[in-house]
Amino acid sequence: MRYLPIDNTLFKENRRRFADLLPAESIAIFHSSEQFPRNGDQYFPFRQQSDLFYLSGIEQEKTILIIAPGAPNPQLREVLLFLKSNEVLAQWEGHKYTPEEATAISGIEQVRFVDDYEAILRDLLFWTKNIYLNFNEYPKFFSEVVDRNERMGTALKAKYPLYNYCRAAPLLTQLRMIKSDKEIELIKLACNITGKAFRRVLKTIKPGMNEMDVQAEFEHEFTINRANGHGYQPIVASGKNACVLHYIDNNAVCQEGDLVLFDVGAEYANYSADMSRTIPVNGRFTERQRSCYEAVLRVQREIIKLYTPGNSITQINKRTEELMEHEMINLGLFTRTEMMAQDAKAPLFKKYFMHGTAHFLGLDVHDVGPKESILQPGMVLTCEPGIYIPEENIGIRLENDILVTDGEPVDLMAEIPIDPDEIEQLMG
Repeated sequence: MRYLPIDNTLFKENRRRFADLLPAESIAIFHSSEQFPRNGDQYFPFRQQSDLFYLSGIEQEKTILIIAPGAPNPQLREVLLFLKSNEVLAQWEGHKYTPEEATAISGIEQVRFVDDYEAILRDLLFWTKNIYLNFNEYPKFFSEVVDRNERMGTALKAKYPLYNYCRAAPLLTQLRMIKSDKEIELIKLACNITGKAFRRVLKTIKPGMNEMDVQAEFEHEFTINRANGHGYQPIVASGKNACVLHYIDNNAVCQEGDLVLFDVGAEYANYSADMSRTIPVNGRFTERQRSCYEAVLRVQREIIKLYTPGNSITQINKRTEELMEHEMINLGLFTRTEMMAQDAKAPLFKKYFMHGTAHFLGLDVHDVGPKESILQPGMVLTCEPGIYIPEENIGIRLENDILVTDGEPVDLMAEIPIDPDEIEQLMG
């Protein structure tokens, strides 16, 4: 792993809180991510399944975690099973965890090899009524590829049908939505690295540069600061490309006079930052570009005030839309009269601002948690209003990561340049 070691009390406390949510006579089984085939004999780079990492800190394939707080045998209340290495495997693929290393990282004393899984499972099932399985329940994600948790869980249900199978996802969502102090520190590190990379780009970008060259500047700074890499596919979108919300080709030339929109975030210890910035390629906003930019910035600064306990993403989105309508009228995109006569099912602002303002952030860039959830201290969310005017070659999105507290919201990206005067000064 690239990142510095994490105190295993984080993972021990996560397991304790999860175990407290399990009813009597229950066990929960978590599997690592798959090694996904890329092509030929190659795999895509391995990234650990977020829930398994949250509960163990383990970063290795073919890993299984069993949590069974009521097990009669105390040694089986937490069991970590992982790949058994040998000289040939070490020669070809490198080092795999030793039992001592796995215990040091996770805080789990009972570590075994995956060859023992069936024997341990049978021992635990003798007294078990409820088996909690961990399927991906993200509401907007529809994958044709079955992940390891679902594949192994489906096989388990077929082999042992006489049990009550339950969902681990709602319990993990409940826990992961509220970040601990240590998790907040890791997210702050990811944000700080992202900010360093953005400052690097401000000094290096110039007309004629390719978007992929700008992406490389981000990646260089991420790497030398121990980030895993990007928390998601990066967006470096110049000119009209900035009006494509999920543009990831990053292969066009940044032209004189254009804006370029960045949506990037370093991932540190599997915790992701999520930042959007928009800058002029030549270092100077035109009058029209600045007017649009300042409109989005005004909205963002006003909306951040709503990241307080008792509000919700739904409320944040609604207020953002109201403010954006006002700004769009001032920018001449439509008139107040036209707005009053609009079709309520197809409001005019949707042509220029068509996405939500906030999502949860953590181990996944679109972290677990329904948008109807009432905000609570410890939650981390993005704030990302935008405006997109393809006919003017203008696409602007400004995104910061916000921590909800008992008091005022804390902007975790407050030190990353966003004021247009500061951006022009740094680029100059």
